[in-house]
Formats: sequence, C-alpha cells, structure tokens
Amino acid sequence: MSIRLAIVGLGKIARDQHLGAIAATDGIDLVAVASRNAALEGFASFNDIDELLASDVWVDAVSLCTPPQGRFAQARAALAAGKHVMLEKPPGATLAEVHALEALAKAKGVTLFATWHSREAAAVEPARALLAGRTIRRVAVEWKEDVRHWHPGQAWIWEPGGLGVFDPGINALSIVTRILPETFHLVCCELFFPENRAAPIAASLAFQTASGVPVEAEFDWRQTGPQTWDIRIETEEGPVVLTHGGSRLMVDGEPRIVEEDREYRNLYRHFVSLVGDGRIDADFAPLVHVADAFMLGRRTAVEAFED
Repeated sequence: MSIRLAIVGLGKIARDQHLGAIAATDGIDLVAVASRNAALEGFASFNDIDELLASDVWVDAVSLCTPPQGRFAQARAALAAGKHVMLEKPPGATLAEVHALEALAKAKGVTLFATWHSREAAAVEPARALLAGRTIRRVAVEWKEDVRHWHPGQAWIWEPGGLGVFDPGINALSIVTRILPETFHLVCCELFFPENRAAPIAASLAFQTASGVPVEAEFDWRQTGPQTWDIRIETEEGPVVLTHGGSRLMVDGEPRIVEEDREYRNLYRHFVSLVGDGRIDADFAPLVHVADAFMLGRRTAVEAFED
C-alpha cells in the first residue's frame, strides 16, 4: 500500500521541489495539502494541519514544508496523531524542540525524518568513501548566493529562528558533517547583521576537527551572478573538490562525477523506506553547528538590506 501523504505549507520549496519528487516516487501518494495561503487543484485542501487532522481525509504521513518558526507545534500535532513526519531543513528553530520531536516519535512508534537535501547530491557519498582513506589537511567551504533570487519577499528568513544566511549555509554544513571522517567543533566566527535585520546576511566560521584539522567556511547572501557552492578538501594524497552544491566531484584535478539534481527524489525514496521499516532518521548535527555560531559569533553590523 502506498503511503498517503499530506504536504503542510505549499510555498516556493514545496512547488519547486516536493511536488515533482513525490510524483516521481513509488510507494507514496499526495492526497492533501494544508496551507494558509494556497490550495492545490485536485487535492483535498485545508487551512492548517489541525483542520487536516480533524477531517475525514486519512493520511499516513505529513511532509512539513513550512518555515522553521512554528513548525514544532505542527510536527507535534502530527506525531501525536500517529502520523509519520518528514521535516524540511532546518528541522526546527531550536535544538530543544527537535529533540522533543524525536522523543515523541519514539514514544508513538512512528517515523521522524529530519531531511538534509544537500546530502543527497550525487558526489556526497563518493566523497565520503574517498575521504575515509585519505589524510585530510584542510577544509575550505565557500557557499555564496543571491538571497533575492532564492528567497524573494520571504520575511521569515530575517526573523529570529529563520537563520538568515545559515538557511543555505546549513546545507554546506550538512555535507561536511557527512563526508568528514572526524567530528569538528566551532572555534570562532563572525556574523554580519544588516542593521535593519534580526538574522545575519553573511558569516565567517573557523572549525577544528578532533585531531586539529582546520575547517573554514564563508557564507554570504549578497552574491549576484554565478552562485558558489564549493567544498575544497586538501589531503596528503591530493585535492578533493565538491562543487555545484555537491553534485560534482573533482579528485586530484580530474572530474569524477557530474550529475543532475535528484536530491528530493532521493529524500522521498528514503522516507518510504524509513516508514516501511519503522525507523527514525534524525541527525541534528548541522543544526548544532548553527546554534554554536549564534552562541559564539561576534556580531558586526553592516548596511541595511532591502528586498
């Protein structure tokens, strides 16, 4: 039997990525949508998750595509009703709330999937396997994009809990936490806040692995023209470079992988597998690093940002 799924939050990411991925995935069918500002023709539509859960439309699972602020109550309601839950990244606005959701999912015996779509890029797992056999000397991350292109008019990203530049930056952190054979921790960072915003527009971060390998990251939301999503790893055996958000891999100066975007299709295939096996997949490591940045970061004011 296919999983009967509802999407909560029919915004840009749901329309750009989730709808097509669900349609392309065996074992899962979209049957309903809950969104304050939108409906989807041909599907049962509701104003919010409470209205959905109170209706006679049966769903087995819920995919939450809403902003992280306020998502905890939605996820908790779905889990309490015995529904499997898939969380867009970031999984929540705080660490305490995502750990509470994981505990509730375990208590209810349902699946909770905290997704990191960038981990599903084609070069990520090959890079992980390769680096397991190499001696790493340095890691440099450059993640720079144009916020006006990717988040036009989305005020929530500039509010507390919206993460600002860490909304894309957490994608880089999700890859690095996956591919490096060692854990790492934040040493210092600088956060650049527009004088009229409550979230940073740029960040410079310095991490260190357990053995002392430096991991440096530069995130910036002010880049126009070509976008930059690169991770460069210096190893004793030669350079390893992931570009285009992890979809391309260069090893020792030679191209190894160049693939199209299948990230969300991979996420939904994995979700089907998790539900079928009764498992939870809730790795919060990337969010831990973002929380550390807000705790340790020196704040620098920069010019106002107007959308």
